[in-house]
Amino acid sequence: MTARHGTLFGVGLGPGAADLMTVRADRLISNARHVAYFRKAGRNGHALTIAAPLLPKDAIHFPMEYPVTTEIPLQDPRYNETLSEFYAQVTMHLRQLLLSGEDVVVLCEGDPFFYGSFMHLYERLKDTVRVEVVPAVTGMSAAWTASGAPITWGDDVLTVLMGTLPSETLIQRMTDADAIVVMKIGRNIGKIRHALREAGKYDRAWLVEYAAQEGQTVQRLSEAEDRVTPYFSIVLVHGQGRRP
Repeated sequence: MTARHGTLFGVGLGPGAADLMTVRADRLISNARHVAYFRKAGRNGHALTIAAPLLPKDAIHFPMEYPVTTEIPLQDPRYNETLSEFYAQVTMHLRQLLLSGEDVVVLCEGDPFFYGSFMHLYERLKDTVRVEVVPAVTGMSAAWTASGAPITWGDDVLTVLMGTLPSETLIQRMTDADAIVVMKIGRNIGKIRHALREAGKYDRAWLVEYAAQEGQTVQRLSEAEDRVTPYFSIVLVHGQGRRP
């Protein structure tokens, strides 16, 4: 008899509110025997915090602790080298579990295939073990819903940008876009403000913090000049396109 191999489930948790999870995500988390999740060293991690009320008490945890976040610049070759080694190590552990017949649920903030760390596991495992991905509501969807206005109309082109991009790239992309979502704000907020001004869209920009989470705030970016933006922040510029 051929041994049964386990399945790796990349489960999207959505933007943060437990009742915005899918029914499938709820079912998988509630029945998980092995659960894995990313986090900073010494912290529970946001993904675990969201899913914790649903997890069985006897679930076996595998916290995947990032060896680096902002300590090394993205442009430094050591950044990719360090993360590549990290992903190789956690992938080896997960593969051993899966080949032994165990299923593993990986908790993913937002959607697993949208700028998430799970994608790096997926690419390393998809050709040797079974991997299933459970999609979810994205953080940006929660953000524009919280803003109380549609993000796109008619033929609007939506551009999603990372605040880590060079200033010149941000300006060019913002200038060409009808509607804009900017993620990875943090210490990049000054550069993002500058780019929006240069693109002539600063006065239309909104800042949404902790969308669909406790402490959610929504305000015009121009009215938050002195605000220190937390990690869970998104900047929006709504499209103004064709409508009946």
